[in-house]
Amino acid sequence: MIYTVDMLIRRIKSGEKQYDLNKIEAAYEFAEKAHRGQVRTSGEPYISHPVAVAYILLEMCMDTDTLCAALLHDVVEDTGVELDAIRKKFGEDVALMVDGVTKIGKVPLNTKEEQQAENIRKILMAMSKDIRVIIIKLADRLHNMRTLACRPPEKQRKTSLETMSFYAPIAHRLGMYDIKEEMEDMALYYLDPYGYKEVQNALNARKDKGESFIDTIKRRIAERITDIQPPPVIEGRVKSIYSIYKKVYVKGKNFDEIYDIYAVRVIVHTIVECYNVLGIVHDMFRPIPYRFKDYIATPKPNRYQSLHTTVIGREGVPFEVQIRTVEMHNTAQYGVAAHWKYKVGLNGKVAGEKRFDWIRQILDQQQEADDVEQIAEAVKVDLAPDDVYVFTPKGDVITLPVGSTVIDFAYSIHTQVGNRMTGAKVGGRMATFDYQLKTGDIVEIMTTNSPNYGPNRHWLDIAKTNEAKAKIRAWFKRECRGENIVRGKAAFAAEMKRCGIPLDEEFIKQIAKRQHFDNADDFYAAIGYGGVMLSKIMQKTKEDYLKLQKPAETPPTETGIAEAISSTIAKKQSSGVIVDGIDSCEVRFAKCCNPLPGDDIVGFVTRGFGVSVHKADCKNVEEQKKNPANAGRWINVKWASGQRVNYQATLDIVAQDRTALAADITLAIAASRIPIHELNAHNLKNGNANISLTVEISGVEQLKNIILKLKKIDGVVSVERTGK
Repeated sequence: MIYTVDMLIRRIKSGEKQYDLNKIEAAYEFAEKAHRGQVRTSGEPYISHPVAVAYILLEMCMDTDTLCAALLHDVVEDTGVELDAIRKKFGEDVALMVDGVTKIGKVPLNTKEEQQAENIRKILMAMSKDIRVIIIKLADRLHNMRTLACRPPEKQRKTSLETMSFYAPIAHRLGMYDIKEEMEDMALYYLDPYGYKEVQNALNARKDKGESFIDTIKRRIAERITDIQPPPVIEGRVKSIYSIYKKVYVKGKNFDEIYDIYAVRVIVHTIVECYNVLGIVHDMFRPIPYRFKDYIATPKPNRYQSLHTTVIGREGVPFEVQIRTVEMHNTAQYGVAAHWKYKVGLNGKVAGEKRFDWIRQILDQQQEADDVEQIAEAVKVDLAPDDVYVFTPKGDVITLPVGSTVIDFAYSIHTQVGNRMTGAKVGGRMATFDYQLKTGDIVEIMTTNSPNYGPNRHWLDIAKTNEAKAKIRAWFKRECRGENIVRGKAAFAAEMKRCGIPLDEEFIKQIAKRQHFDNADDFYAAIGYGGVMLSKIMQKTKEDYLKLQKPAETPPTETGIAEAISSTIAKKQSSGVIVDGIDSCEVRFAKCCNPLPGDDIVGFVTRGFGVSVHKADCKNVEEQKKNPANAGRWINVKWASGQRVNYQATLDIVAQDRTALAADITLAIAASRIPIHELNAHNLKNGNANISLTVEISGVEQLKNIILKLKKIDGVVSVERTGK
């Protein structure tokens, strides 16, 4: 459908809302002149796109300035017009919205993760200044999705993926369900056309029967609530294709197992009438257990309110009934745009609107983030459409993403509650820190007043929300700088050694500078408290190091490999490893992964040192195999059977610090008759102890048994095998 300015003007004149028509017509003329001669991929005049965006926003009853900004939203980006010209002719508000939409339009979302995170931050910044910016962008994306058939297949997939991963969740968070569902359905059409068609065919096969069923239910409910005045509005709807697709393909349900394909919506005028209708519905039909949700008493974060209940009628077909007031329905249908449709409107500013707290929270929590990639993960979590609703002992409702733990709950109450948490009760019973909260849980957090107490580093792996993780990192960053530097430096040195990179001061300074740190100590401290993830920076570090080195040596020939092996055959080895059928070759075990009998292994022919044995899944192996110079150096190795050889393995133990902790650990090892080669321990400021234990064992199975025994010791938090 091609939208024209005449259609837009007729629609404005036919509505009840008052608009400054002269200003809108002037914006159209300005945009039409700027875009004159430009065409879309479909061959349509380009001006039809901004007119279509304005028309979509008009259906939401957005204000005059928003419609003007929609008409002008591509002028600055795609023509030679300056923003100042728009500011002088249409005012500051219109110019700011055009500028915001222009900046969002320049942000690529399908880039590498680090850049994507920074781009998302820019979008959130634009939203925080004027929420109308993202509403315009959503309308822009909606029309682009409607006309996506004209684009090449790769563009269709890229645009659809962006829509599904970012714009649809934004629409959900703003409560704009109609736009969200249409975007998701169209994106699915291009991302999985076969799955889309299968669901569509299943719906079409049941269409006539479904429509008849919905009409029957509507009529029966209407006959029972005739005494409610003014009469309620009763609507029917079929679940969106993408929603059904998720349940069929993601959750593995059969089509007939989806209980809310059909739904009836009853719209009344008061909250009391909502609950009265609910009673009538439950009297008419049999409710399905655990399928009732009261979003009136506990609204969703985007202000959505309604009663949802799933019931079964005499036809044996389950269906959902939604009951809400007119105001709730307006909010559910238009989300934040309902302010402009049914009220005097807002000025677009986020300040003072609690529903936009999530935007400010994401931005505030990332102000001090050292690893910008944390933002991308934070947005994925914070925009997730599924939430759980849990209660404080006083009855206050706390909304958290699905999968959140008691740690997330504690930090959502207050930073100090989280930092001083010693335990938690759920429903009056003690719960572990990794307990995943469920809707309806009543959570009580126990705390201590000890000045030396703080969070555990292990909590970073347990916490789900970005808010909790950011606050935990902030505590370690503030309270444990010295310890962070030591831990970070040791971890970095180990990684550099594993990758075969020498610790050069100047090179380390370059790495720190690239990560936006003034000096090496700040860089080490960030590694220590979790602000920088070594796994994410080492690849680039290795690439930078290789650029500084001489060109790689010529790959060895098969003759050279044979000579390298034969030069070490004279020395009888007792490692328990057979090298490509030879059991008398010098072998040494790589320190980067410390392979043990039971691990899959691979050999690497070194110059003058025989064969270096690695675990097959060692990260160093993966990197070295990418180097063409090493192509002929890899050789098959296997564990020799029937030989009793002891190997050293190092375990990293984190436990709550207490008297006799080390004694209990050594007794557990001694009971297994296993020699202890080395044991080092030091206290952590958060009340835990870190113990490094090196033992002599015969293989992986024996090591697994030791780990299981150590984990049973009172107070032990984690036991992990290290590559040291």
